Amino acid sequence: MIMFQPLARYADFTGRARRTEYWGWTLLLWTLGVLLLLFIGFTAPSPEAERLGVASPLPWIGTLVLIVLMFAAFIPNLAVSVRRLHDQDKSGWFLLLSFVPLGGLILLLMMTFAGTKGPNRFGNDPRNQGQAEIFA
Repeated sequence: MIMFQPLARYADFTGRARRTEYWGWTLLLWTLGVLLLLFIGFTAPSPEAERLGVASPLPWIGTLVLIVLMFAAFIPNLAVSVRRLHDQDKSGWFLLLSFVPLGGLILLLMMTFAGTKGPNRFGNDPRNQGQAEIFA
C-alpha cells in the first residue's frame, strides 16, 4: 500500500515522492494520532473515580504509545517530505520554512502542487519510471 511506502524508504532522503505517497502517509499518521487521542480520552478516569482513588493505567499506556509513534515516525516523515519537495525540483531545505511565521502554511500549499514532469536533478519522474535520466 502506498501509505506504508515511507516506512520501506525509512531514511532515504534521495529521489522523489508523489503526492499520493506523501498524503497517504500523512493520512495514516493523522488517523493513528486521532485514534490514540480518542483512546486516551475515553480511558481517562472520571472525577468520581479520581476522588475514590480508582486509577486505570490505560491512559498512560495510550500516551506512551503516542509518544513512541511520534518518535518512530519522525525520520520517515522528514524523508518523505524532503522527497516530496524534490519532486517539485526544490531543495529539502525548504522544510525550514516551517520555523517562520506562516511558513508552515506555505509549505502545506507546496506539498499540494504537482511535481515536475519528466526527470529533474533529483531523479526520474515517479509517475513515469521508464524515462531516461538526463541529469547525470
